Amino acid sequence: MFRFLFSKRAWLEPVVYLLIGLGLYLSGWHTEVLGRLQQGLLSTGLWQPKLTTQAAQPGAQYPTADYSLVLLPLNQPGPAVPFSELRGKVVFLNIWASWCPPCVAELPDIARLARRTNPDSVAFVLLSLDQNPEKARRFLARRGITVPAYSPGSPLPAAYQTSGIPATFILSPAGQIIGSQEGMAEYDSPEILGLLRRWQKR
Repeated sequence: MFRFLFSKRAWLEPVVYLLIGLGLYLSGWHTEVLGRLQQGLLSTGLWQPKLTTQAAQPGAQYPTADYSLVLLPLNQPGPAVPFSELRGKVVFLNIWASWCPPCVAELPDIARLARRTNPDSVAFVLLSLDQNPEKARRFLARRGITVPAYSPGSPLPAAYQTSGIPATFILSPAGQIIGSQEGMAEYDSPEILGLLRRWQKR
């Protein structure tokens, strides 16, 4: 009897986990769940971006930013915005998608960082690669993300193309890419805030 119960439990548990996983996937909640788990990992401080060391080298030569992109607003009213309008500001450009768990994980951190900066000198751009902009719009509303978010209204320039997302770029007011990070990272830190403030004064 005990052997039967043990063997029954042995095959029943994987089936239950499989059904839960399948249910999360079919309902679309798997991204949310994985994003929450990865958000917890971010809070450990182990995912520090490499932006600081990249942008702190004196006399460093930086790649040139490309301002040819057109931005279509997702969570604020208004017409298309030429990316070139942000020239002269420090730009924090984050490329993400609502179906990407690491992207979902770092968005709250980026939102906290944005609240600690001066919007007159530092511009935050969340660029969604969702094929359906309405899906990204609903996601942002559901999560309460108010950082300016856009979908691309023109092809993504080569300067911002990476092998995966999330991807983050920091542009100087003079149009240099002073830092880039591919993959999830914790951005709401004194180091990143200090970096943005230093460059906004140049």
